[in-house]
Amino acid sequence: MIQQLRSELSRYLRTETVGGSILLVAAAIALIWANSPWSGAYTTLSDHVIGPSALHLNLSVADWVQDGLLAIFFFVAGLELKRELVVGELADRRKALLPIIAAVGGVVTPALITLAVGWGQPGIEQAWAIPVATDIAFALGVLSLTGSQIPAGARVFLLSLAVVDDLLAIMIIATVFTATIALGWLLGSLLCAAGYWYAQHRRITSPWLYVPLALLTWYCMHQAGIHATLAGVLLGLLTRVRRDPGEDDAPAVRLEHRLQPWSAGVCVPLFALFAAGVPINAEVLGSMFTDRLTLGIILGMLLGKIIGIFGVSWLTVRFRLAVKPAGLEFRDVFALSVLGAIGFTVSLLVTELALDGTEQDKAKAAVLLTSLAASLIGSALLLRRGRVHRARAATDLRPSDDDNRGATT
Repeated sequence: MIQQLRSELSRYLRTETVGGSILLVAAAIALIWANSPWSGAYTTLSDHVIGPSALHLNLSVADWVQDGLLAIFFFVAGLELKRELVVGELADRRKALLPIIAAVGGVVTPALITLAVGWGQPGIEQAWAIPVATDIAFALGVLSLTGSQIPAGARVFLLSLAVVDDLLAIMIIATVFTATIALGWLLGSLLCAAGYWYAQHRRITSPWLYVPLALLTWYCMHQAGIHATLAGVLLGLLTRVRRDPGEDDAPAVRLEHRLQPWSAGVCVPLFALFAAGVPINAEVLGSMFTDRLTLGIILGMLLGKIIGIFGVSWLTVRFRLAVKPAGLEFRDVFALSVLGAIGFTVSLLVTELALDGTEQDKAKAAVLLTSLAASLIGSALLLRRGRVHRARAATDLRPSDDDNRGATT
């Protein structure tokens, strides 16, 4: 009975709607808690240090969530990316070209807008990276709630776009936010990752080997001075995705099946709980539209993503470099481009890495409110497009006059 309940809960947590909803609830709790009379308890819990100092792992609770639990989220993202690249939609070069080019446009354009608006402001040398990422769980959750009537190719396009988008954001984190690298520890991390790959190559299945290798890869990456979540992406990309004869599923599919509920139901919501707790006061709200750095983030996320994703997609199809998914129209692509402006998990992570103090609070508030606006606008557009597609389908299914005359003769 317990096993059945656990299986049902895991299946429930795998659905995109539930994952996005839990994420939203966790962010709401964080905002309410941080702006309540018990805000001191929130800060105390977030800053509480635990872990062995001998291993240089005496981190705050918030850092453990950011560096540790979020590595599981990035591992699942790495698995999904590897699967899409090898056996999924991104394996077909012609089909993959549109979301890949659109993702590049959706990363470059927000960064340029943020730089242009916030140029000269303290922290802009790293804060330009805040609006570049699309939140996979949140965006797909909104799509599943409000876009059920538009063609199935919409999910494929958005998923592929978000996966490539996050890969580019991860590359930015690895380069922009790594000041110094301890080469010995980096070599150790790469050796552990190589051992993981070799075990995959030799078809070893024991978790008693993979779990220690994964932990050592993460620890060495952390000690090397590189953001430790990148270890999750690296191991995800090294996991085998092709099924051998006699196997029910490839290791990547099995691992994603097991870990995705933990990622969606525990890791990402806990990160949101400790990252989204921003004091919302008159100063923060007032500065959102007067402070050039914050305004750059808002315009970069909302306008930059829409212009970058939709504009590049239109040009790519216009010049016949790629094709749209079957049944998807440009107005559908525009609605999906708005969902691309939902930058939550990775955007908040980059905000914590790029800024401190009041500037960080203002940037987090900008990310949260802009993501909320993008989700509401995107939902309205998807619902409208859904009505159009539903009416068109009903017209196509309605018998023609010739059919009616034929039926009566």
